[in-house]
Amino acid sequence: MKLGVISDTHVASFGIRKVASHLIQRVNVDEDELYKLLKPHFQGVKAVLHCGDIVDQSVLDMLENFGEVYAVAGNMDPYSIRAQIPEQRIVEFGKFKIGMIHGWGSPEGLSTRVRQKFAGEKLDCIVFGHSHQPYDRVEGGILMFNPGSATDRRFAPKRTIGILHLEDRIWGEHIDLA
Repeated sequence: MKLGVISDTHVASFGIRKVASHLIQRVNVDEDELYKLLKPHFQGVKAVLHCGDIVDQSVLDMLENFGEVYAVAGNMDPYSIRAQIPEQRIVEFGKFKIGMIHGWGSPEGLSTRVRQKFAGEKLDCIVFGHSHQPYDRVEGGILMFNPGSATDRRFAPKRTIGILHLEDRIWGEHIDLA
């Protein structure tokens, strides 16, 4: 089974948020372009996990084309998004339990901070975002996976997404987007 993992899309479809996304965050991708970039990789996944900083509902609507969408709110998400989705959640696929959270603060120590938010839970994986940097390491017996940002190159040289492979074990793969 495969799950699509995406974070930090920062896509705004209208108004001042769109202007800010293009100028301040240098996000030059709208949801239609993002769909075209994702389609070859997310077509056929069981579900899509969005790790926050969605910014506009249109992104979640677009992701539903690939399967059921599970999302958490990020620090840049407006109230309209935060009112619909939690900041932290646990999802289960077969025998695997996956924690979802956006993250906060400096990239330094981010995986430790998000892992601590799930203390006491028996998880196989935690997916998170915030840093815009791909991350794929096993820490304390838990796969810590950050897909990076699908739209922004400010903090990493490439725009990336992820695929979680749920087989005998769970493992992650990063995919560079054009």
